[in-house]
Amino acid sequence: MKNTVLLTGACGFIGAFVAKQLLEQGFTVVGVDNLNDYYDVKLKNHRLENLNPDSNFIFYPSDIEDRPALKSIFEKHKFDCIINLAARAGVRYSMINPMIYMTTNAIGTLNLLELMKDHNVKKMVLASTSSLYAGQEMPFDETLPVNTPISPYAASKKAAEAMSYSYHYLYGLDISVVRYFTVYGPAGRPDMCMFRFIKWIDEGSPIELFGDGAQARDFTYVTDIADGTIKAMKPLGYEVINLGGGNQPYAINYVISAIEKHLNKKAIINYQPFHKADILETWANIKKANDLLKWQPTVSLEEGIKNTVDWYLKNKAWVKSVKL
Repeated sequence: MKNTVLLTGACGFIGAFVAKQLLEQGFTVVGVDNLNDYYDVKLKNHRLENLNPDSNFIFYPSDIEDRPALKSIFEKHKFDCIINLAARAGVRYSMINPMIYMTTNAIGTLNLLELMKDHNVKKMVLASTSSLYAGQEMPFDETLPVNTPISPYAASKKAAEAMSYSYHYLYGLDISVVRYFTVYGPAGRPDMCMFRFIKWIDEGSPIELFGDGAQARDFTYVTDIADGTIKAMKPLGYEVINLGGGNQPYAINYVISAIEKHLNKKAIINYQPFHKADILETWANIKKANDLLKWQPTVSLEEGIKNTVDWYLKNKAWVKSVKL
């Protein structure tokens, strides 16, 4: 029997794929998720339903902000590693409700670090974000200073990274911080462009496009991200590692064209002003991930978009009711 992993955010987009890969590799996965309604809970329940049949998956509908509930879980299980994917995500919404970002992303992470210390759990993989690199030169390298986050979301993630380093320094915890770059794929978040654009184009609804579509992202397919996250469970001390596509950023206009091709429908575009807290381009230097983790993305953007459109069409009967 392989080790037991506490996976927070287990019903989230990335979390569900991480759980699936861990289970396939023989791990016992203790999943924690508060199933909040930041986006339509139908998607979270769909992911949970796909995980529940596995006897090595144990689920607790708990919140990482609830330290007593977490303490009870730590007392019931002996964990070999924590993968902390529970987070409030989204740059724009963090400007509307910044308090919840700080309490979940920073204090929730602190709760886990404290319980790791108390229960002698030595390893954590912490999910972080490419949003920290705003304003830096590309491709983004892990050595770049990220001390001036431009959104509450990025600031809360920076706080989690800083606290994790403190616990590494003081208590010898082994922490791998993985900074994700624009993750997409089947059953993705409906607040992100890939899910929204596919649904809007298929339904003939106007796309809300912030900017002229020339802004570009280092899109990374979700199974590649899950693979890199699991590879980061190895002992490393304290390391920050980019997980991104790594080749080149792709413009949003390219993504729209690819979706149009696979749906055989034309997009109607409603242009909106570019958002001040957004980044014009992201591009990851992934040499460190390759060197330390032997990780390299394998799914091209074209293949990934096709997979995502195929999933949408297969599940359209219930996805059509998902609120955006």
